[in-house]
Amino acid sequence: MERYDIAIIGTGPAGISAAITAKIRGKNILLLGSRDLSSKITSAERIENYPGLPHISGNELAQKLSEHLSQLGIEITERRISAVYAMGSYFGLQSGEDIFEAKSVIVASGVVREKLIEGEEKFLGRGVSYCATCDAMLYKGKHVTVIGSSSDAAEEAEFLSTVVGSVDYIPMNDILPAERENIRIIKEKPLAVEGTNKVSAIRTDGGEYETNCVFVLRDAIMPDKFIPGVDTDGAHIKVDISMRTNITGLFACGDIAGTPYQYIKAAGQGNTAALSAVKYLNTLK
Repeated sequence: MERYDIAIIGTGPAGISAAITAKIRGKNILLLGSRDLSSKITSAERIENYPGLPHISGNELAQKLSEHLSQLGIEITERRISAVYAMGSYFGLQSGEDIFEAKSVIVASGVVREKLIEGEEKFLGRGVSYCATCDAMLYKGKHVTVIGSSSDAAEEAEFLSTVVGSVDYIPMNDILPAERENIRIIKEKPLAVEGTNKVSAIRTDGGEYETNCVFVLRDAIMPDKFIPGVDTDGAHIKVDISMRTNITGLFACGDIAGTPYQYIKAAGQGNTAALSAVKYLNTLK
């Protein structure tokens, strides 16, 4: 299995900046995220404070960032990472049934803006999951629920329907899975995950529905659930001025590293994180 020098999670300004700097420094990188880049960029009507690019729209900035990646030959791997594990001399990044390996990791995945559902944290690992492809086989033939917030949640629900018995899909955006006999759409607001020792039901503003598992699919996962052992401050990962975390070889930048949520701040931190990762890699030689 190939072991990358640096794995970068996220294709917003922070992740792209980190990838560009790391590539220029001659490192073997893995850039993970959406090829459409961060929706935070593309949804911006006008950006006024990005130096050298006055009055630029979000779509225009995204186009320029994409062009910069292309010029350097940097490819984006569209894989969702559900967990990052420190393995001593390297990191394991879980994506479904696959594991990517890297000597260092830069987390630029953005911040979780959604409030956790009541019972979500309590039942994590006991009927609450953040990864459909990881845990689908645990619920083969059973009934599960998907709370779909991420851009690929509908696709994940379709995959689940081929493994489990049936799926209740609660959409949190306008993207719905394809019509299938064993997928039921519930357009209600999820309020709480219910159960005793494990999940038994999901409660919404329209009623309560029995279920064996609740898959909560967001574009970002709370960092302490995403990276076991990392120090956090609420929804943010704690970093020092060099973007280092408490885990050696792990760096964080952009919104996940705290406020202010600004494009230029994220890009600057991405550059710093990459330089710090390169410096760390040099100590391994």
